[in-house]
Amino acid sequence: MSKGLIGKKLGMTSMFTSEGQYLPVTVIQAGPCVVTQIKTQARDGYNALQLGFGDRKAVRTNKPLQGHFNKSGDQCFSHLREVEVDTPDAFSLGQNIGSDLFKVGERVDIIGKTKGRGFSGVMRRHGFGGGRKTHGGKCHRIPGSIGCSAWPSKVFKGKRLPGRYGVDQKTIRNLEIVDVRPEENLILVKGAVPGHRQAVVMIKKLKFAKAE
Repeated sequence: MSKGLIGKKLGMTSMFTSEGQYLPVTVIQAGPCVVTQIKTQARDGYNALQLGFGDRKAVRTNKPLQGHFNKSGDQCFSHLREVEVDTPDAFSLGQNIGSDLFKVGERVDIIGKTKGRGFSGVMRRHGFGGGRKTHGGKCHRIPGSIGCSAWPSKVFKGKRLPGRYGVDQKTIRNLEIVDVRPEENLILVKGAVPGHRQAVVMIKKLKFAKAE
């Protein structure tokens, strides 16, 4: 069994359970993914599958990648990821893996990149409290003093300062799958996942069990 799948975040909505509970859910297009390469312990040092996801025009694909994709069919892919497997011999090149890999009630880890927020100050980027607002205070949103006086006369590496915020890889663990629709290759996950609409995410089988 593959331990993960490439997907696309379609957006958020809500649904009611059979008990009448209101749930916010994220809709994810899980696959279909195509096996483009099989890696084994004997040849590569570990067991894994390379999966392709998303159509890509051949004219926009370089020759080495076209040759690589031709081994698994005549389709080019815009995204490639590796996932762990226990028995790579159970898979074949060109095999399709879809959302039926998951089942309702299962918990998964989802990896994605957060939305880009552009250039941000320290209050938004790092949660600084800001300076005082009264009694002549003029340092409302700036970071304050960042220097070290006469010695060592420098700003230490790692000092939290304004800068670009977002576009960080984040993993949200133990998210519950509340619905699976194999005919549409959709899964509905309880809660939010990183990324904007149409963002590519990795859906992985649970790695760490959630403490009850």
